[in-house]
Amino acid sequence: MADAETRAAIRYVAIGDSFTEGVGDELPGGRVRGWADLVAQGLADATGEPIQYANFAIRGRLLAPIIGEQLEAALALGPTLVSFNGGGNDMLRPGTDIPWIVAETERALARIREAGAEPLLLAGANPTVGIPRGAQVKAKGDQLSEAAGVLATRLGIRFCDNWSDPVLARREYWSPDRLHLAPVGHARVATNVLRTLGHPMPVDWLIDAEPVAAPTRREELRYAREHVLPWIRRRLTGRSSGDGRTAKFAEWVEVAPGR
Repeated sequence: MADAETRAAIRYVAIGDSFTEGVGDELPGGRVRGWADLVAQGLADATGEPIQYANFAIRGRLLAPIIGEQLEAALALGPTLVSFNGGGNDMLRPGTDIPWIVAETERALARIREAGAEPLLLAGANPTVGIPRGAQVKAKGDQLSEAAGVLATRLGIRFCDNWSDPVLARREYWSPDRLHLAPVGHARVATNVLRTLGHPMPVDWLIDAEPVAAPTRREELRYAREHVLPWIRRRLTGRSSGDGRTAKFAEWVEVAPGR
């Protein structure tokens, strides 16, 4: 970790699940990018100074492991800004305990503040237009995002509500598995985050996508075979898409201004 003399003014850490890891925004070679990487670049560009950036998010993580495994490791780096998102995978399971999610989120936000960093609370984007049991998941997401907004107001912290962005809820912003944002979706979330932090969107970002038609019956069958059934098998066997994975950036990486 850099010493006090070499630390950047902005030291940004992201924690969460696949949404924050960047799944759906795959680069050549297989590494994922995602909105948090884009925010790091946007912050460097907006300030004209290099920033330090780390990302502990791992796909498939429930809220309890996000807090238990990522939070203290992130705070140990000495960040100035910590983005927090969790609970999306909890919502996909029956019996979601929304009050518990909100209480644990408040506890995590308080810990971030206690460590001397600014917490940034995010609601994930709404994927329910094309997934099984979408109406039930949407009802949970509506409840959770509303509660998160109330919590952020009460605590006096910044809240980026991507769930309520109607553009992000459209099919064209999602990858083929319908659970993870496409690259344009990640760019739009990054724009929402930068705006929440008081910074403009870089002029060369693409955040608009052409509409796509509703899937045909054949496409729905292929989607079920390629994405829904593997997800169900993982649930039945107690496995996760994040098993064996580690943080993308567990130490500071420097992000320099691009312009």
